[in-house]
Amino acid sequence: MDLNKLTAISPIDGRYREQVKELIPYFSEFGLFKYRLLVEIEYFIALCEIPLLQLKDFDNKRFNSLREVYRNFSVKDAEIIKKIEQKTNHDVKAVEYFLKDKFSALKIPEYAAFIHFGLTSQDINNSAIPLALKEGLNNSLLPLVDQISTVLNNLAKRWKDVPMLARTHGQPASPTILGKELMVFVERLNQQLELLNQIPFSAKFGGASGNFNAHHAACPKIDWVKFADKFVTARLGLKRSRYTTQIEHYDNLAALFDNLKRINTILIDLNRDMWQYISMEYFQQKTKESEVGSSTMPHKINPIDFENSEGNLGLANALFEHFAAKLPVSRLQRDLTDSTVLRNIGISLAHTIVGYKSLIKGLDKIVLNETAIKTDLENNWVVVAEGIQTILRREGYPDPYEALKTLTRTKERITKEHLMNFIDKLNVDERVKKELKSLTPFNYIGVKIFK
Repeated sequence: MDLNKLTAISPIDGRYREQVKELIPYFSEFGLFKYRLLVEIEYFIALCEIPLLQLKDFDNKRFNSLREVYRNFSVKDAEIIKKIEQKTNHDVKAVEYFLKDKFSALKIPEYAAFIHFGLTSQDINNSAIPLALKEGLNNSLLPLVDQISTVLNNLAKRWKDVPMLARTHGQPASPTILGKELMVFVERLNQQLELLNQIPFSAKFGGASGNFNAHHAACPKIDWVKFADKFVTARLGLKRSRYTTQIEHYDNLAALFDNLKRINTILIDLNRDMWQYISMEYFQQKTKESEVGSSTMPHKINPIDFENSEGNLGLANALFEHFAAKLPVSRLQRDLTDSTVLRNIGISLAHTIVGYKSLIKGLDKIVLNETAIKTDLENNWVVVAEGIQTILRREGYPDPYEALKTLTRTKERITKEHLMNFIDKLNVDERVKKELKSLTPFNYIGVKIFK
């Protein structure tokens, strides 16, 4: 069968392809070839700027033509590289040969010897992959996190005055504010984004075993460490790891994946809360006439967007966890286990994006059901017992906790009348009784920390 959305084994290339196609330029085989070419070409241009190399005579007016090779990189170009790879059985070498053919087409074949000069494959891969990851995150994934935070913030402002029964351990607890409960997730997301922005995108660039052996042997008068630091930082916008083996040690990449996992975990928590609120009928969902909630039960409107989001974020986190645990571990100066693992970065980010988009879709559908929220508060006057006994503590009343405990645990359901009768029988000043009676599940909401 030909590959299409129906024959693809992975739902990322099948069912969800339209939702994640924005990741193709960064994490596909096509994208990897393009970023490898970018690193190779920018490296060659950087070599041209070294006075001690004969490349100093290279016409810098040709730099733009060289850059057009990766800027205008096409699927047809990628197919050519794949054909070369069938002969070389080495994907980075195939990129090098492709670039040499381009040098011939640009009528500069005499400079082709300086393509991939002194490098090993991982100098290219461990620069191309973090660069693609950096640009892919900034252009595709992180804007969605910002969008989720904005949506939640707007909903929180809309519902900043809506009292709601809280539930701790699944049981009725001191009332809260719906808007504040959403701001909990906004704050958590923003804190993780701050941490994420502190993690550098690290690259390895130092030859076969990280010591510039070939570079130094060929051109010992050049400060290759200084050159590489400047090239990786100024030219590629990455941070060069100075002490490496043949590969980047991936510690910062592991930190990045752990951070993304925490963001996803926060949103899994949100998905489950929203699912529960819908189950409790605090939220209803907008409907579309053509949509079906169940194949047999026509009344059902399932919270499928939150469920889809939770499932996809869970899949992504399983991969992030493996990346963070596996990538920093490599035998001696190099083994190849990192290579196949790195090829799956796009899969984890794709599941993450599907999860984010489903969550945004779900949040856009919810409609507040104030009747259900108010009914729940009215049915749970017992929650003001905490406030009553705390005021009694302030007044020096003997054993107020025990008194409220006896009251609230001897009846099936505590009503407003039960509490009023309890207060009337207290041996306290009328002023205090009035204060106690003013407490209701609707106003016992604490400090209004979110305004």
